[in-house]
Amino acid sequence: MVLTHVEEAGEAASAVFASRYVQEPVPRYELGERSISKDAAYQIVHDELLLDSSPRLNLASFVTTWMEPECDKLILEAINKNYADMDEYPNRCVNIIARLFNAPVGASEKAVGVGTVGSSEAIMLAGLAFKRRWQNRRKAAGKPYDKPNIVTGANVQVCWEKFARYFEVELKEVKLTEGCYVMDPDKAVEMVDENTICVAAILGSTLTGEFEDVRRLNDLLAAKNKRTGWDTPIHVDAASGGFIAPFIYPELEWDFRLPLVKSINVSGHKYGLVYAGVGWVIWRTKEDLPEELIFHINYLGADQPTFTLNFSKGSSQIIAQYYQFLRLGYEGYKNVMKNCMESARTLREGLQRTGRFTIISKEKGVPLVAFTFKDAGAGPLAFKLSAGLRRYGWIVPAYTMPAALEHMTVLRVVVREDFGRSLAERFLSHVTMALGEMDLAAKAPVPKVKLTIELGPARTADEEASVRVVKSEAVAVHKRVPLVTGKTKGVC
Repeated sequence: MVLTHVEEAGEAASAVFASRYVQEPVPRYELGERSISKDAAYQIVHDELLLDSSPRLNLASFVTTWMEPECDKLILEAINKNYADMDEYPNRCVNIIARLFNAPVGASEKAVGVGTVGSSEAIMLAGLAFKRRWQNRRKAAGKPYDKPNIVTGANVQVCWEKFARYFEVELKEVKLTEGCYVMDPDKAVEMVDENTICVAAILGSTLTGEFEDVRRLNDLLAAKNKRTGWDTPIHVDAASGGFIAPFIYPELEWDFRLPLVKSINVSGHKYGLVYAGVGWVIWRTKEDLPEELIFHINYLGADQPTFTLNFSKGSSQIIAQYYQFLRLGYEGYKNVMKNCMESARTLREGLQRTGRFTIISKEKGVPLVAFTFKDAGAGPLAFKLSAGLRRYGWIVPAYTMPAALEHMTVLRVVVREDFGRSLAERFLSHVTMALGEMDLAAKAPVPKVKLTIELGPARTADEEASVRVVKSEAVAVHKRVPLVTGKTKGVC
C-alpha cells in the first residue's frame, strides 16, 4: 500500500493550480521530505514534459514514434510483465527474423538468437561470441590470444567503439574518402590479420544511410581465408537496414545467404516499427554462439537459457514487435517501407530544387536524406540552418564527418513511417523560409557603436597612456523596409 500525506481540508478540495504546489520549489536532486498529492505530482511532471520537442518532428532519430492505438493498448496491458518471465513471444520473434534473414533453419528447427534493449546490446553480445570463438581456436592451436582486433569502417555507430573499449578489443577502422562514405571492402580485407575476430559490415550507415557491399566483402574475405588458412567471419550491423532490405531489395545478398555471415543484429525500434527499447541478434547456427556464454537458470519455475547483458526488463516492446509481425506481415512491411522511400524521394527532390545543397546519400539504402551546402567552407551554415529549423519545431542534426573528412559538415533527415508527403512538403517550406532568414541576416548592416574615450597621461617614460571609455552609444542604422499593401496577418 502506498501511503500519502493527508492534506488539510481546504487544500485537498482545491484544484491543482490553486494549491501550494504551484509555488513551492520542486525537489530536483534529492528526495523531498513530504509526500504530495498524486494529482500535483502528475501535473508537475506533465508540465515539464511540455518543454520537450515533439518526437515526431525529431528528424535526427531513427527510432519509431508512432504505433497503432491497438498496439498502444497491448503495451499498457503488458507494462508490468517481466521479459525474464517470458519465453514464447521472444522465441517467435527470433524465428520470424531468422527466416526473414535466410538463416539455414529447417521447418521444425528453432533459430538461435535473443531479444535485447537495442542494437547496442545486440552488438556487445555478437562481439563477445566472436571474441570467445577466436580465443578458443587460438588456445587449441597453442597460439597467443591476448590481442584480438575487429575491422570496421570509420562510419560505424559509437556502440562499436564501446564494445572495443569495454571488452578490450582493438578497433581497426577503414578511413572514409571523398565520395565514398562507407567501408571499402578491399581496404577492410587488407587490414585483416590472424588476430581479427570478425569484420563488421553496416547495412545502413548512420551517417548517410548507405548499404555496404557485404557480398563483395564475403568474396574477398573467403579468398583471403583460403589463402591464409584463417577463418575470419563477418557480422552485419543491420540496425537500420535489416527491416528494409528484405522488403525493398529482396535480391540483395547481404544476410545468411553469404556463408561468412555468422551473426546479424537489427533494431526492432527502428524500421521494425516498435517504440524504443527492443533489438535482436541472430546467429547463423548454434555453433556460432559458444555454449559457455549461455547461462541456464531454473529459479523462475523452469529451465531458461539466457545470454543477455540485462536480466529483468520490460516485455511490452517484445509483445509490440510480435503484434507488428502479426498485423503487417510481409505485405504490410513492404508497403510501409515503400512509402518511406517515396517520402525520402520527395525530400531529396525538394532540397535539390533550392539549388543550395549537394545530396550525399544514395537512393538505395535507408530512407534518409543527407546533404551539405554547395558553398565551399559553408560548414557554419549547416549549424545555422539546423538552429533555424529548430524554431519551427524540427530537430535536424548537423555534424562533421569522421577522420579524413572532418572538413565536411552534413545535415541529415531520417524518414520514418509517420513522416508522410504532407509533413515532407511542410518541412521543405520551412527549409526555404529558414534559408531566407539566413540570407537576410547575412545582408544586414553591421551595427555601429560610438565610443567617447578619455586619455590619461603616462606616469613614467616606460608606461603607456591610459585609456578610459567615458561613454558608449549605439549609432542608429537606417534601413528601408518595403511595405506590402493589403492584409498580411489574420488575428483571432
